[in-house]
Amino acid sequence: MGGAGGRRLRFLSLGSGSRGNATLVQWGDTLVLIDCGYPLKELRRRCGLAGVDPARIGALFITHEHGDHVRGVGPVARALKVPVWMSHGTWHARDFGDLPELHLFNSHDGPIRVGGLRVQPVPVPHDAREPVQYIIEGGERRLGLLTDLGSHSPHVSACYRHLDALLLECNHDARMLAEGPYPPRLQARVGGDYGHLSNGQAGAFLQAIAHARLRYLVAGHLSEKNNTPELAQQALCRAVPEIESRLSLLRQDAVSDWFELD
Repeated sequence: MGGAGGRRLRFLSLGSGSRGNATLVQWGDTLVLIDCGYPLKELRRRCGLAGVDPARIGALFITHEHGDHVRGVGPVARALKVPVWMSHGTWHARDFGDLPELHLFNSHDGPIRVGGLRVQPVPVPHDAREPVQYIIEGGERRLGLLTDLGSHSPHVSACYRHLDALLLECNHDARMLAEGPYPPRLQARVGGDYGHLSNGQAGAFLQAIAHARLRYLVAGHLSEKNNTPELAQQALCRAVPEIESRLSLLRQDAVSDWFELD
């Protein structure tokens, strides 16, 4: 694997958006994959672009059963012999086929330890069976992953305080969604309490947490039809102006650089 990572927490996006999501998180020799919305061949290609040997992935954590997050789970787990972690509800919501090693948890369970990482599931409001997002700790550093939720509760806000890095959903601009190509029913789903965070909601969430410690704010899951990177950036910087120098935006068709937390 290119760049061993050392004893520091780091992460990168293999792609983020409605056509596929996958995030790598590393601490020392421990490498985990969060979601796998890409087929095996495409996952291998994207790992190659990142300089990562996919055979080094030690665990695969799933957030929920929607295809853009799980399309490659079965083939990848079987080909790479990767243990898979997911909620009971996610497992029962979709046929993943035979998996080489399966670990099921309840969304309110405590943290899961994999190598040097501590992975905490956080239940979120989304139109899936038992969806979760994750807070991941390596050493003294804390990374929050928060996409695919239609609203943020006080519980979610409390869980995501005092992070060193946050990957936060900025799915849509409310006006673009209302005036865009989606039919009314799909607009209602995306913009509803169990859909996806708008740019404005993401900004309000950022205001609601203790964000001063953030070294990186990474905006993800941007809609290609109902948002633009410029609108997402404007909304976040309007909510918290001092975040601009720490802000990055993910792309659907590109692998990000590593975000390193020394």
